[in-house]
Amino acid sequence: MNILMVVALLLLSGIILIPWLVRRAYRIPGRRNGPAVTPADLELPYRSCLIPSANGKKLAAWWVGPDKPDTRLPLVLVMHGWGGSTEQMLPFASLLHAAGYQVLLVNARNHGNSDTDNYSSMPRFAEDIEHSLAWAKAQGHVDLGRIFLLGHSVGAAACLLVASRRDDLAGIVSIASFCHPAELMGRQMRSHHIPYIPVGWLVLRYVERVIGFSLDAIAPCHTIHDIHVPVLLVHGKRDRTIPYRDAEQIYQNRSGDQVQLVLLENAGHNSIGAITRHGQLLIDFMARCPDAPGEKST
Repeated sequence: MNILMVVALLLLSGIILIPWLVRRAYRIPGRRNGPAVTPADLELPYRSCLIPSANGKKLAAWWVGPDKPDTRLPLVLVMHGWGGSTEQMLPFASLLHAAGYQVLLVNARNHGNSDTDNYSSMPRFAEDIEHSLAWAKAQGHVDLGRIFLLGHSVGAAACLLVASRRDDLAGIVSIASFCHPAELMGRQMRSHHIPYIPVGWLVLRYVERVIGFSLDAIAPCHTIHDIHVPVLLVHGKRDRTIPYRDAEQIYQNRSGDQVQLVLLENAGHNSIGAITRHGQLLIDFMARCPDAPGEKST
């Protein structure tokens, strides 16, 4: 068998196997019929919402806050991570509501009770955030100069991507974001002894073709350079899913002095208890943020 035949067989194998491998590796875990815990269980005032998103899909969300506030109140839009849900992000709602914020907890497509779509990706998380922002701003009781994004893991990376494109946000809280999707996937492949050449390289090229973006273009370590509002990067030093070095790399690529890095000594990737211990950091950060440069409060 000559070298041309070997190359042809490798390419054919890639065409057949790579799509199957990617969709299997990044499939969303099975979903329940409904959340086990709702804001009502935490004695929070809320309403369930359906938010229109891309491809005619609807996003299931919770709006935590007074039904008809007397004045426009600041808003924090909260996005979960891969395989997560609004239910997992509820502790943030308690913290933020007590501090006087309205909170919009959104399920990305294929998550929680949101509509399913043919695949999920970090740019699609960002797309769902964009549609949710447009919906929230049309509600009429939001202080348009005081809108914040808070995301976890993939949701955090998506928040950074959205912020790099807009000038109407007051601040961003990124919790446990990866620095570059190619590095994240590379670590995952190495942990399963998948060689970069040819399989890893083909996987990355296939992912770029499917999502319609260069991985470099959407990497948080690059999008951070285009964000011109305050950003709080939070990462647990015991994170075994995404090492805290990723947060340090994002921080090193910042373009100004509005980015703050906080490394938590006793927190892992999903350390909900850290919200109670360190939640005041988030509140203090948002209180220091000036109004959004692209919006005027009314």
